[in-house]
Amino acid sequence: MIIVDEALKARAAAGNPVRVALVGAGFMGRGIANSILRSFPGMRLVGVANRTESTARRAYTEAGIDDADVVSVRTAGELEDALARGRFVTTDDPTVLTDAPSIEVIIEVTGTVEYAAHVVERAFESGKHVVLMNAELDGTVGPILKAHADRAGVIVTACEGDQPGVQANLYRFVRGLGLRPLLCGNIKGLQDRTRNPTTQQGWATRWGMGVEMVTSFADGTKISFEQAIVANAFGMQVATRGMHGPTVDGAHVDDIMDLWDIDEMERLGGIVDYVVGAQPAPGVFIYATTDDPRERHYLHLYKRGEGPLYSFYTPYHLCHFEVPTSAARAVLFGDRVMSPMGGPRVDVVATAKVDLSAGTTLDGIGEYMTYGQCENADVTQAERLLPMGLASGCRLTRDIPRDQVLTYDDVQVPSGRLADRLREEQTRHFAGVGTPSVGLG
Repeated sequence: MIIVDEALKARAAAGNPVRVALVGAGFMGRGIANSILRSFPGMRLVGVANRTESTARRAYTEAGIDDADVVSVRTAGELEDALARGRFVTTDDPTVLTDAPSIEVIIEVTGTVEYAAHVVERAFESGKHVVLMNAELDGTVGPILKAHADRAGVIVTACEGDQPGVQANLYRFVRGLGLRPLLCGNIKGLQDRTRNPTTQQGWATRWGMGVEMVTSFADGTKISFEQAIVANAFGMQVATRGMHGPTVDGAHVDDIMDLWDIDEMERLGGIVDYVVGAQPAPGVFIYATTDDPRERHYLHLYKRGEGPLYSFYTPYHLCHFEVPTSAARAVLFGDRVMSPMGGPRVDVVATAKVDLSAGTTLDGIGEYMTYGQCENADVTQAERLLPMGLASGCRLTRDIPRDQVLTYDDVQVPSGRLADRLREEQTRHFAGVGTPSVGLG
């Protein structure tokens, strides 16, 4: 966005860069750090928090920062002193970053739910904006976090670069043309709900990524969280549990619009979905319509077809490269890439990846026992389905066959978790509250 570039140049010229902190220094976190430090004048990555602090330091050194310019700190006061001396800081305690007065925005990129919930709530209490590269948290308790952010007078937003944010920008473009988006779609190369860390270790090692993250890509959990937060931002639903997700063997998204029922999409107020094996990969797409005969005439002239559906797409998503722009939008313009527009419309529910026995304590996202799939929030509520983001650590009270969705009646939930309290508050807060049919949050 050129307007963001110009605003950052002005902050650089004034010697007052946007002061950013990063929580999480894994594969994506280090990529974000590299982009800020090398490519974003007018923005300073003040600090990085990671539970293994040496990995936080690695985020700086991999980006070319001299190790002598990176200092470990234990308090917000120490951070402020280091910043005054022109140093960068690392810590294993994210509250050092959330509590430091100089920091304007936190980028949360851990992919966790419970840990991240504490970070985000503390950031709000300290008056800081939050950019989430964490669809897992957003898709579990994002609506109530948005309510808390509003109350604190700060912004919480998903990020550009990752596929949900790319869909958000494309949605805004398409709606700005005067069209009505009916399907927000994600393009996948693989979908296999049986994948686990053993099957994905080779791919993870090749690219230097965490194996649980890679597994969540392959087993469909990640795309479920991504499409859930898109639905919650735009007031959409899913047409069926798990989404349709057709496999199309190389067909272009322009040529497969007849795989979806336009009447169903209209009835549901628009849907989110995905497609496996489509082109252009690894992008995103939107199918939209218009009732205006003149606009249909022009769209036909401009080679978008005869309707009633029109295809728009972005042929790539660049993950961490665009995340710093999201932080700049929040700080400089009070602008969100994408946030929940009200109560949840779509949830991600935990489903048995294998036959599970009573007494088993469930492992986490991208592991061996469960995968996540989208379900409309009213169904989740009515059937007491267990959110995928809260499944880890729950103890089964009965046997569960493979591919069965888990419910709260099937498990004992660990006590004392913030994420569970937020989920309960979210249910109460939005009970009976209507959600508008369109919006960007």
